[in-house]
Amino acid sequence: MAHMPLAAIRAILFDKDGTLVDFDRTWFGISWELANRSAGGDEAKARALLEQGGYDWAAGCFRANSVIAAGTVEDVVDLWHPGASPVARAAIIREYDDYSVREGARAAVPVAGLREALEALREQGYLLGIATNDSEAGARATAEALGLTALFHTFIGYDTVLRPKPHPDPVHHFARATGLEAWNIAMVGDNPHDMETAHAADAGYAIGVLSGNSPREVLEPLADVVLPSVADLPRLFAARREGSIS
Repeated sequence: MAHMPLAAIRAILFDKDGTLVDFDRTWFGISWELANRSAGGDEAKARALLEQGGYDWAAGCFRANSVIAAGTVEDVVDLWHPGASPVARAAIIREYDDYSVREGARAAVPVAGLREALEALREQGYLLGIATNDSEAGARATAEALGLTALFHTFIGYDTVLRPKPHPDPVHHFARATGLEAWNIAMVGDNPHDMETAHAADAGYAIGVLSGNSPREVLEPLADVVLPSVADLPRLFAARREGSIS
């Protein structure tokens, strides 16, 4: 499926939640608190809202490509507050964004081997970026909380670009920021919308990881390669130099 060899890749753009950090461990408590706020403290309604947003109570996890797993805070607010006036909607979005930036950084649980993988990729010469449907402030706050800020060249949130994932805008923004072409960039993510972003932008490579919400059978039809996690990326890219993978 890849239209460029790995040797053409010069930069790697990562989804954040489910790719760099454990989505369910990081975001369940935050989402539950926001659902409770939206429900006015009615626990049954809050449970229904969380399920509507994508939480599978029986499985104990968020569903792949669900609103909470893949959407923006604006998508969540529109789902939970469909009748809000423009002024009320804007206020709720600000409230949710502020809470998510603060608590998302505080609660962030990195995937195993994250720092080592990012450092190895930097040593291999790759520029790294984050493209998330969280806010740009949320991406920066999480990286800072995990002590990873210096490893990233660019931070892209849903509010950084005109159109967030699955549109091509995040990849194109990263290309402009790095001075590269989209085909020099690999997009890494755990949800179909990450792979759709890569294809829409004509990125050089789409890499799915199984550390988040999507199983292999969901990602494989959309990805050029599917890996257990970002911890496997340095080995994948090191292999290109040995000519053992295209």
